[in-house]
Amino acid sequence: MADQQREDRAEREERVASAEPAGRAGRAEGSPGSSGSQGSSGSSGAEDAGHARHTGHAGRDPEAVARYVERMAAELTEMGVPRMASRVFACILADDAGELTAAEVGERLHVSPAAVSGAVRYLAQIGLISRERKPGSRRERYRVEGDRWYQLFAQRGPSIRRVQRTLDAGVGLLGADTPAGRRIGETSEFFAFLDEENSRLEQRWWEYVKRRDEARAAGE
Repeated sequence: MADQQREDRAEREERVASAEPAGRAGRAEGSPGSSGSQGSSGSSGAEDAGHARHTGHAGRDPEAVARYVERMAAELTEMGVPRMASRVFACILADDAGELTAAEVGERLHVSPAAVSGAVRYLAQIGLISRERKPGSRRERYRVEGDRWYQLFAQRGPSIRRVQRTLDAGVGLLGADTPAGRRIGETSEFFAFLDEENSRLEQRWWEYVKRRDEARAAGE
C-alpha cells in the first residue's frame, strides 16, 4: 500500500511538472538563482555539468531528441512498462554515454526526484538498467548497456522452465484427459517450445555479432 501511494504521488508530481511550459523550465535553468544553486552543490554539480558537456552533440537538436525520448517511452508503455519508467529508460538510452544520474534524468524530463527514484528502482529490479558509483562521487549513475536486451532474453530460460514445471504439475493434478488438463498441457507445450527457440535465438545472435564484427574489422 505504501509503495502504491508513493507511486501515485510521484505520478501526480510528474503530471504537474510536465504541465509547466518548456520556456519556464529553460528560464529557470538559466536564471541567476539557478546558477547559485548549482554553485552551492560543489563537485557534484560540476560533475553533472561536465557529463552534460561530454555527451552533447553539436549537430543534434535537443527538442528533436526530447520528442524521440517521448516516442520511445510511448512504445515501451504500450508494451506494458509503466509510463514513468519508460520515460526514464528512454532518456538514458538516448544519452551518448548511456548513463545519467537521477538529477540529470529529472532535469531532462522535468520531473521530480521522487518520480525518478521510483522509476529507476523498477528498472533496476527488472534488469533494464544497472547502478554504479564512480570513485570520489556520492551520486549513483544509472547505466543502460548495449547488450541489455540480449541479457534480458538470455535470462528468461530458467523462468520459462520453472513455469513449465508448474504447468506440468497442474496437468498431473487435473488429469491430462480433462478440459482443464488439456488446456494447461498445451500451455506447457508452448513454454517448452519457447525455451528451445530461446536457446536457438541466443546462438544465432552470437553468430550474427561475430559476422558483423568481422565485416567491420575488414572495412577499417
